[in-house]
Amino acid sequence: MEIENFTSESMLILVGLTNHRKEQILLFGVFLTIYLLTIFGNLMIIVLVQIDTQLHTPMYFFLSHLAAMEIVYVTSSSPQLLTHLMAGNGVISLTQCMLQGYIALSTGCTECLLLGVMAYDRYLAICKPLRYASAMDRKHRHLLATSCWITGSLYSLLSVVSILYHPFCGPSYINHFICELQFVLKFSCGDIKLTKAILNAVAAFLVMMPLSVILYSYGRILYSVTQMQSAAGWRKAFSTCSSHFVVVTLFYGSVISIYIIPQSTSDPDQDKQIAVLYVVVTPLLNPIIYTLRNKDVHRAMSKVMKGIGLID
Repeated sequence: MEIENFTSESMLILVGLTNHRKEQILLFGVFLTIYLLTIFGNLMIIVLVQIDTQLHTPMYFFLSHLAAMEIVYVTSSSPQLLTHLMAGNGVISLTQCMLQGYIALSTGCTECLLLGVMAYDRYLAICKPLRYASAMDRKHRHLLATSCWITGSLYSLLSVVSILYHPFCGPSYINHFICELQFVLKFSCGDIKLTKAILNAVAAFLVMMPLSVILYSYGRILYSVTQMQSAAGWRKAFSTCSSHFVVVTLFYGSVISIYIIPQSTSDPDQDKQIAVLYVVVTPLLNPIIYTLRNKDVHRAMSKVMKGIGLID
């Protein structure tokens, strides 16, 4: 394919999930439904945490930030995906592509760090209950949440600046349905080995640091639970941590699949298939997982529904 130079207004083409028009229309309906349900579910969590004083705890504070992050993430990718499915093509400018990649990477890093903070919060609540109130007071939890957002944004900015440092050349076709900076970097001309090494090293640190916190926290929680004599203590610890553990498994399973496990050269669509999980499915599942067996959220939801007259 012909090599060509790119400017900020140059157009890229996202190949998408399928070229068959009927499948595109079907996927449009499915993804639009999922997108609306995702926004509703995560927005519901934010609203409930804000209006119900009994949910004004560190755990639900961090959960509301995770929900806000999911809304930003899916809104950075799903509307564009839906537009391309409806139009039947994936034309996008390099500027729009880089912006989407920036937001997606920023929120992804933020989620990674937030999951680590939430695991640490559960560790303090179960293993250090006497220190919990002071360690997770209003000042400290706002500081932790803000640090996650800022760190994710700074790493994403570093990635964009590093990629834009290199001139771009063709081909202009990207075999994906969204813009991810790791794929955009492949279109850079010249030697990109140093850039890839720096970005990969920082990314590995941002992934492994919260993962280490999560593993340590759950290791200590498991040890503490085994020392408990009462079945009630076991049930409380399990109900407190099970939802977060499932979300962590989904998130890191996707990250490991896409970034760590060697990709099959015989299946060029494998990255797209895995991406559907963390771009479309996981943001929808997170609010369901956190609310499915959560009595506090159920009570708050019933209270709101009674207040607006939906139930007696």
